[in-house]
Amino acid sequence: MILTELRLHNFRNYQDLTVHFAPGINVLIGRNAQGKTNMLEAIYALSLTRSHRTSNDRELINWQQQSASISGVVQKATGKVPLELQFTKNGKKAKVNHLEQARLGQYIGQLNTILFAPEDLSLVKGAPAVRRRFMDMEFSQMSSKYLYDASQFRTLLRQRNKYLKQLKYGQQHDRVLLTVLSDQLAAYGAEVIVARHHFLQHLEKWAADLHYQISLNQEHLHLAYVTQVKVGDETTVDQAYHELLKLYQDNQDREIDQGTTMYGPQRDDIRFMVNDKNIQAFGSQGQQRTTALSVKLAEIDLMKEQTGEYPLLLLDDVLSELDPVRQTHLLTAIQDKVQTFLTTTSLSDVARQLIKKPTIFEIKHGTLNKEEA
Repeated sequence: MILTELRLHNFRNYQDLTVHFAPGINVLIGRNAQGKTNMLEAIYALSLTRSHRTSNDRELINWQQQSASISGVVQKATGKVPLELQFTKNGKKAKVNHLEQARLGQYIGQLNTILFAPEDLSLVKGAPAVRRRFMDMEFSQMSSKYLYDASQFRTLLRQRNKYLKQLKYGQQHDRVLLTVLSDQLAAYGAEVIVARHHFLQHLEKWAADLHYQISLNQEHLHLAYVTQVKVGDETTVDQAYHELLKLYQDNQDREIDQGTTMYGPQRDDIRFMVNDKNIQAFGSQGQQRTTALSVKLAEIDLMKEQTGEYPLLLLDDVLSELDPVRQTHLLTAIQDKVQTFLTTTSLSDVARQLIKKPTIFEIKHGTLNKEEA
């Protein structure tokens, strides 16, 4: 898929802007605090209806205005699809082909994006919550069922945790509702766990090959899914459901005492193994960065495999964080394959040599000017 046109109205530091992008590599160049990351944030939001930088949508609206909008035209194999996202002080609305969607979940998946920012290099080294968010954001774009199941699980988890706290402090005494919530949570939790297992298997297939190339045929990457439920290739959702439900039943008193749900996909993690060594704990910074790069690049092929279309790739000042070898592998992997939006203060010599016919936009004070490469 290709984002051919983007229009911004009162979004961050952009008042009124219409820009047409090239299908290849679009370079957004400029000094810091000029709006480069805001541009990527707009594309990301048009894809996922939310920012990757803030959970408060009001921050996306120009401070002097009451509303903001992002709209664009996506070219797919099946034709052009107009998309629109409106933000107001009271909420947001999403439209596909000018028709408002009843639920945001119906909108997600129309435009798929992969964001790679400097903080994503902490995917390996960071906290487990970073990797859980990674799974949810990426897998939700590939599967509307996963998006729905994960959303239902989060809603039920909040309800169950609230009730566990009420039982802990004597505000509630009836455990029948807890039993019902446990059953529902186990049902959606099992769907999420089994889906994550299968998606990670497919992701590993692409990531392992990339990692082997980047490491000059020296390192073998394995992604291990860490979950409290025994799950394998033959595990059914029903089997995972019964195992998770048993954990809730056997540990009911303990969870009430803790006032929180202690089992389920909200505790899951990914373990990155290189040559059978846990590189989260024992790997060098170079190995960790190579792994993060391999996984992010692998998403491109995984999304193509799962959806039939390549996603957009958003690279937010990543080149400055990578050495020449990794820059080369990154730019070689995306060349002539996926529409890319790359922000930078200046193109490195490596990038200039490797990027074929880039479309360059200079960003200055919320305005874009197209330059000749």
